[in-house]
Amino acid sequence: MKTLVVNKKQIGLAAVVTFLMASCQQVLVDPQPEQKPEQGKSWLAGDHHVHTHYSVKWDNSVFPPAPILGGDAKYSIPLNAQMASHYGLSWMVITDHGGPNRAKLALEQAYPELVASRKALPQILQFYGMEFDVPGNSPGGRHASFIMPHRPTEAEQLYQIESRYNGRQGVPPGPEKSEDGFMLQALKAMNELPDKPLLLVNHPARLATGFRQYNKVTPAQLRDWQDTAPDVVIGMTGAEGHQAATLNPDGSQDPNAIRGEYPYYPTMGGYDQMTARLGGVWDSLLSEGRNWWVTGVSDSHGHYTDGWADFWPGQYAKTYVYADKNYDSIFAALKAGQVFVTTGDLIDALFVEVAVKGSDKTAAAGQTLTIKPDDELMLRVRFRDPTSNNGGGFNPEVQRVDVIQGLITGPALERNSDEALKTKVAKRFYSADWTIEHGYSQFELPLGKVSSSQYLRLRGTNNKNELEPEPDAKGENPWSDLWFYSNPVFIKLVQD
Repeated sequence: MKTLVVNKKQIGLAAVVTFLMASCQQVLVDPQPEQKPEQGKSWLAGDHHVHTHYSVKWDNSVFPPAPILGGDAKYSIPLNAQMASHYGLSWMVITDHGGPNRAKLALEQAYPELVASRKALPQILQFYGMEFDVPGNSPGGRHASFIMPHRPTEAEQLYQIESRYNGRQGVPPGPEKSEDGFMLQALKAMNELPDKPLLLVNHPARLATGFRQYNKVTPAQLRDWQDTAPDVVIGMTGAEGHQAATLNPDGSQDPNAIRGEYPYYPTMGGYDQMTARLGGVWDSLLSEGRNWWVTGVSDSHGHYTDGWADFWPGQYAKTYVYADKNYDSIFAALKAGQVFVTTGDLIDALFVEVAVKGSDKTAAAGQTLTIKPDDELMLRVRFRDPTSNNGGGFNPEVQRVDVIQGLITGPALERNSDEALKTKVAKRFYSADWTIEHGYSQFELPLGKVSSSQYLRLRGTNNKNELEPEPDAKGENPWSDLWFYSNPVFIKLVQD
């Protein structure tokens, strides 16, 4: 199977579409063999929130309402996959919106196109999922990436959940879908599937009315959802989609546009305030010892050069997992938090390790290191700053890396708590503080003996002017303000 070479600045969209249609048609009569898994774990970039032309609008002049393909997103599944591969992704998840009868549309039309796309473009692994409409009193804006493991029955299992529990399914949706408790029933049903899916809350503070003024999605709900299905609900998006909203089709900046399309309170360095605020929602959840991970997505509906607000999958935000290149390994790594997120290809590899000095005991992102009071600890960090240009034609450099330290204090006394007062920046590292060897920048931080259980996570940026990510101004160029975040390493202190 040949790969189409696409110019990054002048994307021949018609040529790409023609190529992919021919590819998929060929597959139906002459299937290509499945790609053999690559051996050996590496950092594999992906995107778990991608829309296709099956994110439809609905013609309500007929009954039942008829789907209007391309109504809320522009491109086919194989076109999204081709562009994702072009921009360096190894995996992606198709997550189309729901609606009155979308479960049937997905099963009968979207899923067959996904199967054909997988065969036409085996170089990128394409998971099946949807953007789940969370039931509740205010369903608008409450969404989550619902990701199925790659199994023969994936389509049927997703259909089972969507047709019964999705908040916008039904003509009209049943009254039970206006109750917050119905989401808990949905999660219990997901947890009982033969193949448990994963759920990541999308743009959780997009409709927040102000700083720490949460709307639609609250910290208490995040806790309730994970407590109900801890093997299913694993985290939230940090780097949000629609990052090209401030760019005109010719690439110039629109001074009145809002980065990320956060209408009331803006993103902070392109990240949702629930992630970006030091000692905020994310740290409050981590301080309970929760396995709560953050990711980055495109939320791609249509490219900004076509008058929409998005980058192609992988062009701007990437979620990296440390895995073998096969479906099961990637799914497992995502669930285990062996993940970091970056924007603008600021980095493409990140190893965070806490070690007990004088022993072989170590833990990496998503893992827990169990120690004793006399153990001396060392943090070791290696990251790679790519030498090639990113999807915007720039080659940004990491200016600073922050080591963030928080204490694990147990369950929050207040379910809606959004702060961890003991979380702090333990140390800031600048380029003069690290060495470069074999293409990796590296540094160490002695932690000594610790007196309490805690976690460590990293944050880095190309921004020389902000010690903390600040609210993004209207019209801000997203390529100028880039950040990466690691997921945490937990340290569990056990008394002798």
